[in-house]
Amino acid sequence: MSLFIKIFATWGGSGYAPVASGTFGTLAAIPFYLLLAKLSLPLYLLTLTAFFFLSCWVSGRAEIIFNEKDSGKIVIDEVVGYLVTMIAIPLDWRYIVAGFLLFRFFDIVKPPPARWFDQNVKNGYGVVLDDVAAGVYAWLCLLLLTRFV
Repeated sequence: MSLFIKIFATWGGSGYAPVASGTFGTLAAIPFYLLLAKLSLPLYLLTLTAFFFLSCWVSGRAEIIFNEKDSGKIVIDEVVGYLVTMIAIPLDWRYIVAGFLLFRFFDIVKPPPARWFDQNVKNGYGVVLDDVAAGVYAWLCLLLLTRFV
């Protein structure tokens, strides 16, 4: 079970990047997004919801395994955040890149409530919810881009 958690938490090892593991984790999320982008919106949302809960559980277990609170090795939360960013966005390489950049920006800046989640919510939910909040901000910006660009 420990190996399963490490593989998912590090999203196939991308969390072991020596620098900017969150950026590498988000890059590694793109192939998963490309797979999910072919789903209908309701199925995408259902899959994202299930993946959110799996990610919270995996992140909480990984904190114990790595003996670190919100370890930099845990990047499954970036995967969830990127998938939130890309909800109902047309499948186009320009939006994939823009979503990546916007999500990384908001994940680093952590505007409210992302910072609050990061600092105050414990366990796996705290690890993931700040990325969901960053993903919502990025998604709103990306929606505007798709409408006006």
